[in-house]
Amino acid sequence: MDTEVRELNVKGLNCPMPLLKAKKALNEMAATQRLRVFATDPGSVRDFEVFARQSGHQLLESTEAHGIYSYLLQKKA
Repeated sequence: MDTEVRELNVKGLNCPMPLLKAKKALNEMAATQRLRVFATDPGSVRDFEVFARQSGHQLLESTEAHGIYSYLLQKKA
């Protein structure tokens, strides 16, 4: 199994750009691959929760430290 995690830095971008860039990255990835997203937009917390629920991709982790939001998504199989 491929456990490599692709990283996407969208710090400094505001809604809806972090989510749009994450969607684009996921579309280019194989099923079950993981994407780590780093953002600074506080609104991205809700955006990623809703996106995961609606898209079927798994939001494995959602954390915040020093104004940096980190999300770990797994592309749906």
